[in-house]
Amino acid sequence: MSKRGIAKGGKAVYGAPLGILMLEARFPRIPGDMGNAGTWPFPVLYRVVSGASPEKVVLKGAAGLLPDFVAAAQELVRLGAEAITTNCGFLSLFQQELAAAVNVPVATSSLMQVPWVQATLPPGKRVGLVTVSAATLTPAHLAAVGVPADTPVTGTENGREFFRVLIKAQKDDMDIDLAEQDVVEAAVRLVREHPEVGAIVLECTNMPPYAAAVQAATGLPVYDIYSLINWFHAGLRPRSFG
Repeated sequence: MSKRGIAKGGKAVYGAPLGILMLEARFPRIPGDMGNAGTWPFPVLYRVVSGASPEKVVLKGAAGLLPDFVAAAQELVRLGAEAITTNCGFLSLFQQELAAAVNVPVATSSLMQVPWVQATLPPGKRVGLVTVSAATLTPAHLAAVGVPADTPVTGTENGREFFRVLIKAQKDDMDIDLAEQDVVEAAVRLVREHPEVGAIVLECTNMPPYAAAVQAATGLPVYDIYSLINWFHAGLRPRSFG
């Protein structure tokens, strides 16, 4: 009989090294949305931050919410999370504070990919951003994760479905086709207004379901929270080739 070694303890939950801090919202989390557990090819841990509505975080700068996010992140680590992410790109504002508070790797926002993606592009090409709210994505949000302040940005504020469901919470249900159209139209407008854009990063963690449509409409590489978190998780659980 072969020996199986010593199993190490110290956690409450095992096999789910990634913890996700969730905003408190009621809109549908369709497959591809960060808040749909079926999106991920690995188990994750969730913690909803009470009172952290999309409107407060996206439109009001998450004012006063840092202690709540820190407490929720620390609880996820106590449960067993070995790394922390969030389900809103606007929480880039809390990147340094959360990383300092939990002492594990933290990736708050898909915007963190911008410097990496920029490095892949030929001279004269730039990364462009599609966000849920261009009007409130400030230089501070960008600077917190190393994104140049002059990065081209378009938003979905003037669309028919995506913004009013996710941010304004005008209803609980969502027309998926209209939501996709809002995101695609924002991306097409970005490329039309900024022809130097050579790749797109989607800020909003609810946009991955529409990334393929954005890529098809623009012909450009598209990165989002799904691409970031799969990379992030790969470092937590590297594939064994032995």
